[in-house]
Amino acid sequence: MRSPITVLSVFGTRPEAIKMAPVVKALEAYGEPIRSRVAVTAQHREMLDQVLRLFSIVPDEDLNIMAPEQTLYDVTSRALLGLRDVFTREKPDLVLVHGDTTTTFIASLAAYYQQIPVGHVEAGLRTGNKYSPFPEEMNRRLTGAIAELHFAPTATSEQNLLQEAVAPSGIYITGNTVIDALLATVRPDYTFADPALNAIDFAKQEVLLVTTHRRENLGEPMRQVYTALKTIIETRPKAVVIFPVHKNPAVRRVVAEVLGDLDRVHLIEPMDYEPFVNLMARSTLILTDSGGMQEEAPSLGKPVLVLRDTTERPEAVEAGTVKLVGTDGALIVREALTLLSDPLAYGAMANAVNPYGDGQASQRIAQAIAYHFGLTGERPDAFIPRA
Repeated sequence: MRSPITVLSVFGTRPEAIKMAPVVKALEAYGEPIRSRVAVTAQHREMLDQVLRLFSIVPDEDLNIMAPEQTLYDVTSRALLGLRDVFTREKPDLVLVHGDTTTTFIASLAAYYQQIPVGHVEAGLRTGNKYSPFPEEMNRRLTGAIAELHFAPTATSEQNLLQEAVAPSGIYITGNTVIDALLATVRPDYTFADPALNAIDFAKQEVLLVTTHRRENLGEPMRQVYTALKTIIETRPKAVVIFPVHKNPAVRRVVAEVLGDLDRVHLIEPMDYEPFVNLMARSTLILTDSGGMQEEAPSLGKPVLVLRDTTERPEAVEAGTVKLVGTDGALIVREALTLLSDPLAYGAMANAVNPYGDGQASQRIAQAIAYHFGLTGERPDAFIPRA
């Protein structure tokens, strides 16, 4: 009888955990032919643990590398040496990584050093600018150069990989696993633990959900964003800003200076995934420099203004679910006020087709792995967005 195929999923941050959790569950559900194992670097600790608890995932290996004021050098070196030992112990047939973090690239590199095949979930995203987002864009490209299996969320991602001479046989269009996680977590009857959030009348107020964290936006660009938010609040009497403020002191300092004393601005601590996506589902408009929220919000019918000049997710721009506004304060104000005051403009974005998934991406990935290793003769069908 053939031995099970050992698939070791490696991740280290909250966004990775959110998007890999449904994949881990799909691999577990596949059954005996696949032995699913999980290793975390804990590049982020507390935020990672929140997601692990939510999805009931207990890592088989935990490097716990996070340290105060860690740099990219610190994360890279600790993860590389730690994963060397993990892979030696686990002897996986496939290392599965996600997206664009330092953990993603270093896990791929460590696997390459031991000649272990790599599968890349959310493969093929590109901006074309190696410094934007930094260091994520190069993490994606370098991981793509090492990977053997490429789980592209969209046809656009597939085309990016083909242009880089990736073999078509190794590419699977799956949709994005973040939609799987989202649909399993949002509930109409959800109650927030924070009384201030429960006190907001989401039906009658214009709720702007804001997140910022990108390195390239630190300093004056973020100040322009927050000044624009102040203008919006002063212009729209029913507008409310809910802003889970990133832990980075450089973010918090400017937020406090510009928005700290304003009525109808709720500056709160970063939220666990479950309350956050339920807050997203009840918000009116989202302003963010996050990548993942560009995928999640369209599934919830929420327009997104992206506080970046580039995006590795052009499908959302083309579909009309998001708009790139960068950090130009005047443009942010103009676009936000248009959406809040013009029902036709709002509806055009809110009702656009979601190009990112149907909730079945994780099952397609598990099926693709089984197909690659000869456990099944059926290659999974590609994800095609519904018109």
